[in-house]
Amino acid sequence: MLSEPRSGRLAAWGNALLAGLVSPDDAVAAVVGDDAVHRVEGLPGESGPVGLTLALGRLRALGVTGLRVALPAAGHPLGLSGPPEFNKRALEAEEAVICHGGALGLVPEVYSAGPSGDVHVEVVWHCLEVREAPPADVPSLGEAERELAEALREATAVLSQLDVAASGPVAEAAIDAYRARAERGRELLAPGYPPRAVRVLELAQRVGLLISVAYENGDGGAVSASEMVARGAALRPVERTARRAMVAAYNSFVEERERGVR
Repeated sequence: MLSEPRSGRLAAWGNALLAGLVSPDDAVAAVVGDDAVHRVEGLPGESGPVGLTLALGRLRALGVTGLRVALPAAGHPLGLSGPPEFNKRALEAEEAVICHGGALGLVPEVYSAGPSGDVHVEVVWHCLEVREAPPADVPSLGEAERELAEALREATAVLSQLDVAASGPVAEAAIDAYRARAERGRELLAPGYPPRAVRVLELAQRVGLLISVAYENGDGGAVSASEMVARGAALRPVERTARRAMVAAYNSFVEERERGVR
């Protein structure tokens, strides 16, 4: 939850590119980020892996008009619509991109290579057929914002009672990293997204930070088995709500176009 999902970057900047709001070079640079290279494998009409620029152009030619995000977890097929083969692969990766208007989906596979101290990351997006159906369990932006605020209040109260606080070196390092990223002014979403989507995504990422800190701090003050169970029970629904909110934010570009807002 702490890191920005690669599927989110691909969907956000891919949507901006498909809408003509950014150049191909800018979109690909934003998607790749700190990775070494991204390729797409299994794209219709291509015999082997191709670069992102060619892949996005080919998807447009195939009728794709927008990109959605799926962030599934065990027992929660968030954003998926089938078939089972695609869902299984997306669940293993814990993320995927669904092409609106093209019955295709993209699942990332991440490779690390190079010697210690000079490791670089390569990503292969596997293109597979998907079922054209409404995505599972994705709320509207308004619903996501309300659910997230409520879940955060409830979880904060429970964790405070259990003395699980965001403190210590791990928490401080995580919070410092978040603040450093915010100070760099990196865009949370690509051009063309509504301000509410940016607000919802930022809140979801903040909640993800708190969840990660709570888990990484070990047992915190929850020394009894019952207290540890209570902590897990408090965090799990918040994590689920934060994932739902992230998907709602990334998918809002396509949802607004479908409603005729754009």
